[in-house]
Amino acid sequence: MSKVSVIGAYNTAFGNFVKKDKETGIITDLKSIYELLTEAGRGALNDAGIEASDVDGVWVASCAPGIFANQEHIGALGVEVAPAALRFKPMTRVEDACASGSVALFSALYAVESGRAKVALVIGVEKMNLLDTKGVTHGLATCSYWAEEGAKGMTFPGLFAEYAKGYAAHYKLDEVTLARMLATVAALNYRNGLDNPLAHFGKGGPSDRLGLTTAQAILSLPPEKNPVIAQPLRLHDCSLVTDGAAALVIAASDSSLGKGSQAVRIAGIGHANERIAISARPNMHELMAGKVAVAQAFAEAGIGIQDVDIAEVHDCFTINQLLCTEALGLSADGRAGFDYMDGRFGRDDPHCAVNLSGGLKAKGHPVGATGVSMNVLLYKQLTGQAIGASLSGKKPLVGVSLNVGGSSVTNCVTVLKR
Repeated sequence: MSKVSVIGAYNTAFGNFVKKDKETGIITDLKSIYELLTEAGRGALNDAGIEASDVDGVWVASCAPGIFANQEHIGALGVEVAPAALRFKPMTRVEDACASGSVALFSALYAVESGRAKVALVIGVEKMNLLDTKGVTHGLATCSYWAEEGAKGMTFPGLFAEYAKGYAAHYKLDEVTLARMLATVAALNYRNGLDNPLAHFGKGGPSDRLGLTTAQAILSLPPEKNPVIAQPLRLHDCSLVTDGAAALVIAASDSSLGKGSQAVRIAGIGHANERIAISARPNMHELMAGKVAVAQAFAEAGIGIQDVDIAEVHDCFTINQLLCTEALGLSADGRAGFDYMDGRFGRDDPHCAVNLSGGLKAKGHPVGATGVSMNVLLYKQLTGQAIGASLSGKKPLVGVSLNVGGSSVTNCVTVLKR
């Protein structure tokens, strides 16, 4: 079991924090990458009840800030959280596509476990909406295997469409059944997102205004409201282009801070990489590396899936929520879609609730911040401070996140135990 605990956490609001003038094309930044980063860092320190001077190092996760916001060397901005206290301390930027946040957490954990640091601050941030759709699509495509994928016009919806097609073919699912499975996943996340005050698609947002809380409501949308993005994936199968940040403070579990009343143990981690080119993979119907990461994390934590109360999984596309659910062992291979259609994994599920935050589909997906945010939301659930939906009838003791980077290339699993 890991010897590190989370002792504080913070999540900014997630959303589209720009104003775009359709006539002139001028874009006004309403909440900059700098503001998001410092808000999250300061919020986590305040939540932990410690001074910035107690921090021994800062790890900043960001996927493509140079493309999205014209700011590389973003690790150095960790100093700005508290310049007087953090100046001259080590700062590290971590990039692993959409898994950047989890890998930053793991890197900070290694520093604490080694004894080099006693307290570490982990921040994930991304500012995506300064670019138009074409620009964002290109930025994300650089996280594919460019030589075979991005350079030839393959987008991330296209890459995950390959998983959807592979899954349907392997398990002999017809088009109508697959569409209903995927819409059921989206509807669950939209419902949960309505209760998350920080969600990009929350109360009063598009999913609320359109009443997209059931699979049938999504399936009944006219084609112009839910167009095909990459067959068989439609608009409402895709996560959001989001601005936001999140932060965690971690400390050695045997320290006074790590033994505090609000400390939650990082009980186990798993980190496994798949081959980056989809052409090199044995199949496109399961997360093989994801299953390896799950086994690593569960073994270290000394748990089985029956012990998990809540899970945050990487629904960058609805098909990936099915794959993550199966990789965790919450559903048998090929059965996740049926389980979701049977009403499983909601807040009243007696075994495990999935994506109480609303997931990437509703909470939003500022890619470099996502892995940190998943664990922030789990931490808040486990400490009785749930942000948004919470379990019905019981207090969660064990939470798990499954965060992936690229086309499920970098697979990171984190087990948090109260």
